[in-house]
Amino acid sequence: METIIVVLDSQKLENPDLDILYNLPDELEEYTNNEIYDNGYDYLTNTKIGIWLATRSAKENLGILIAFISSHEICGNDLSKTAQIYISDKETAEIEEAALVYDGVLGGEIN
Repeated sequence: METIIVVLDSQKLENPDLDILYNLPDELEEYTNNEIYDNGYDYLTNTKIGIWLATRSAKENLGILIAFISSHEICGNDLSKTAQIYISDKETAEIEEAALVYDGVLGGEIN
């Protein structure tokens, strides 16, 4: 398995509801037919939370994740404009071991 980490900053969310920690993975699991699924979360700073997701291939499923956050509000939040997405080919990688591939604050995918 590989790792996808979605980083959310509560200061940038329209509705910083902690239910997002559960709703985002649950809705992604359903949307992707269990191709992307919950692998925990962690508080990164006082305002940032990382949601860990597991998948067979982080690179292959990145487009699906971006399509999902671009077309679905989670707990009243448009994550396409606020989320950062990191990926790693390691299983349960730490954020320092993952590459930033999407930055909603800066406008989207990073090449």
